[in-house]
Amino acid sequence: MTRSLTSAERAMRALRELILDGDLVPGARLGEVELADRLGVSRTPVREALTRLAAEGIVEIQPNRGARVATWTVAELEGVFDLRAAIEPQLTAYAVPHATTDDADELDDLARRMVDVGCPGPNQNLDALVPLNRAFHDRLVALADHPTLATALAGAIHPPIVLRNFHAYDEASLRRSLAHHVEIAAALRAADATWARAVMTAHIHNARAVMVRAATEVAADIAQPPGAPPRNEEAS
Repeated sequence: MTRSLTSAERAMRALRELILDGDLVPGARLGEVELADRLGVSRTPVREALTRLAAEGIVEIQPNRGARVATWTVAELEGVFDLRAAIEPQLTAYAVPHATTDDADELDDLARRMVDVGCPGPNQNLDALVPLNRAFHDRLVALADHPTLATALAGAIHPPIVLRNFHAYDEASLRRSLAHHVEIAAALRAADATWARAVMTAHIHNARAVMVRAATEVAADIAQPPGAPPRNEEAS
């Protein structure tokens, strides 16, 4: 029998999705009253949800200043992606000798479903892309069967998961990302660990370029003096 979720758990899940989906942007203030109204709960479960999400690193709580969506400096993001680039391609290479034909089929199916929902056009659904992407990367980690590296990767990718939403991708970067998944599945089918490692390396650097650009824009917006025109309205 599945237990029912508490109000705090429901609030935490709803708030996490709002942040991961980009509805609440980095640096956004998280007022308990406003969130309680938005989520249809009292302030107590909201307060508990914020505390739990702060422990995950998704939310920042500062004394006398309240809670905000966590922000990351460009230097922090670059460091995280440096670490990820050192770990995830190796895990992908380790996955290759363990992958069966069924595993390759599963990864290829996930990759092509990501193309179907992610490619620009009237049928694009970036929200549906997120769980497929998670499933693809999680499957590679499971196939690698290397707990030490898997634990290190989990710590490395946490901040970008908070900030990373596919709305930050321009069309060219998104198409590259989608194509990388298809090619990684092909590399596993070909039992070519070198190929798989190389494509995952390119995939991570593509994501790094997107997220560093987005973080740079957020930092510029935060630093903009009050009353100054938006950056896109400034004289070029």
